[in-house]
Amino acid sequence: MNFLTALVTFENLHEVRRLCHWGPVIALTVIAVCSSMAILDSIIWYWPLDTTGGSFNFIMLINWSVLILYNYFNAMFVGPGYIPLGWKPEKEEDTKYLQFCRMCQGYKAPRSHHCRKCNRCVMKMDHHCPWINNCCGHQNHAYFTSFLLLAPLGCSHAAFIFIMTMYTQLYERISFGWSTVKIDMSAVRRFQPIMPFSVPAFAATLFALGLALGTTIAVGMLFFIQMKVILRNKTSIEAWIEEKAKDRIQYYQTGEEFIFPYDLGRRWENFKQVFTWSGSPEGDGIQWPIHAKCHQHTLTIEQLKQKADKRVRSIQYRVVEDYNGACCPLSKGLNTFFRTPCTEEPRIGLHKGETILATRGTKWWMYGDKVLDDAQTKGMAPNMEEYQVYSDLSNLCTFFSHFAEENKNFQTELLHSNLDYHPLFNVCGSVFAFSGYIFQREKK
Repeated sequence: MNFLTALVTFENLHEVRRLCHWGPVIALTVIAVCSSMAILDSIIWYWPLDTTGGSFNFIMLINWSVLILYNYFNAMFVGPGYIPLGWKPEKEEDTKYLQFCRMCQGYKAPRSHHCRKCNRCVMKMDHHCPWINNCCGHQNHAYFTSFLLLAPLGCSHAAFIFIMTMYTQLYERISFGWSTVKIDMSAVRRFQPIMPFSVPAFAATLFALGLALGTTIAVGMLFFIQMKVILRNKTSIEAWIEEKAKDRIQYYQTGEEFIFPYDLGRRWENFKQVFTWSGSPEGDGIQWPIHAKCHQHTLTIEQLKQKADKRVRSIQYRVVEDYNGACCPLSKGLNTFFRTPCTEEPRIGLHKGETILATRGTKWWMYGDKVLDDAQTKGMAPNMEEYQVYSDLSNLCTFFSHFAEENKNFQTELLHSNLDYHPLFNVCGSVFAFSGYIFQREKK
């Protein structure tokens, strides 16, 4: 009962604040509306408790509600598990294969990523979920996925109750014209409802039906997406890293073969890495079972190569117009206002004359790094991720081009080679950059 333990002890009292967010408020409201309306509709109008079927139906509705809430609160309060602040590997030489997190002042363990919302490096991070106001990661992945399964099942049951309640109560009042549909109404006529099925009751039931059907479809799709990556022992982030690895190899024609290191080959074995009888996932969140042809740092090395490739492809821009970092800047034109990226990534305020390095974007918005000098970094917001690069911007692309050329055949055997490899965080310099969305001025 990990959730109950967390609820009683509350090692971090601020965890209660996770409930004070639009995500949990909406999620818990939907759960409360669907479950309460399904119970009320069953008892009052559709399936009374004095029948065997009605009693069983009532027990099932309560069961769905308890299981959904149990897994939901576990996913929220147990949390994903965090890499200790200031963490570093036992072997000093392994640090050159890992990224350094300046926010946590430690190295990122394999499969971990820094979450701007949680402001911590998360073990086996899948994504930050606004509905639980927490990350989905190593320790709560099973609870989160179970919630994604149970919510559609419970809402499907509730939707059936809503449909049958409206049909049976309106049967005598409205001619449905379904000559081929034969529903036995004798059981319904044998009892008198506790109260009449009024217009407000119909409206409430119809509203709850919409919530139940919408939740079934939306959350059901998320469940299948999660199961797809779990059966391959991946996370959503790692699936994206693997896709970029294939693109990088194809773009540079390096002849490498990238094998995802954590796929154990059999789906059942991958499944057991997340779902266990004890409720606790396999592993400590730092060391992982790996493919026979890989090693612990196969993925982290690929991430470092992708970071270098990202810098090589980035384009330098000079800011020509001030921007205050607003999410939807109306003063910059209607196209920029309405086409703002639908993401919680930060927006970077800009001043005329500053330099940015754009890595991707659309016609109206770009994503990239804003380059700052030492004097400006002192007031940097704490939720911005920093990367240390060369102070001479003219040497930036030269450095990364040389880096990529030097490492074209940078295979997994690097761990056993004598190649002098310098990851991004070891490059000396006095200029910092942090990532976020940048407004792109419309060309006139």
